[in-house]
Amino acid sequence: MMINLQTHYPWSGKKKKPLRPFKYLIRFTLTVFAVSFLLVVVLRWLPPPTSAFMLQQYLLERWDGRNDVKIRYKWVNRHGISPHAALAVIAAEDQKFPYHWGFDREAIVEAWEERREGTRIRGASTISQQVAKNLFLWPGKSFVRKGIEAYFTVLIEVLWSKSRIVEVYLNIAQFGRGIFGISEASKVFFGKAPSRLSRKECALMAAALPNPLRLRIDRPSDYLRQRSDQILEEMGRMGRINLSTSFLQ
Repeated sequence: MMINLQTHYPWSGKKKKPLRPFKYLIRFTLTVFAVSFLLVVVLRWLPPPTSAFMLQQYLLERWDGRNDVKIRYKWVNRHGISPHAALAVIAAEDQKFPYHWGFDREAIVEAWEERREGTRIRGASTISQQVAKNLFLWPGKSFVRKGIEAYFTVLIEVLWSKSRIVEVYLNIAQFGRGIFGISEASKVFFGKAPSRLSRKECALMAAALPNPLRLRIDRPSDYLRQRSDQILEEMGRMGRINLSTSFLQ
């Protein structure tokens, strides 16, 4: 007597279907990776039309009813930027920039120790991390945002040159309310093209980067002037850095 297993035990002849949620998750992850990868590759050569921070600033101003505030942004390539500007932001924000791969491990450890001890929290973001954050993400300190920031930082460091990272940073950094990029900032605050900025002017602009809404370049406080002088001293110790020098290419 032959027994049809499929008749008596219907489940025996059926193949197990893969879990659909897991399948969709894999597809979604691969799609996100492909899109983000292509976006970073394209921005290796093309100027960003805007940034996530510019869009957020615009929406916040409109939400607060400040319809008179406009976003000022104009791209300028590295040949149109004073060589003092790159040195100033590296001296102020990330002195190990020419040598690291996107992350300053010593600064991260120091910041973590300060956080654990309850002392003043030190900024540990490199220029590469700030480009990733300003260009693609939103403000905040959540682990999710930090994880996405780390992902974009790795992509940028792998796919871009050091000179490109500084070039983009100088073009999308916020220097005042509604003022993004060194081109518009140099015109608004000094009435000149970014290629004509002096060493002292670049140091003053770099000093305002941590909080450009409170640290006014057009009305420098005693703290801002003191910080600017410190940056000038550090620039002197570092020597000369040009966006076209070998280790920045």
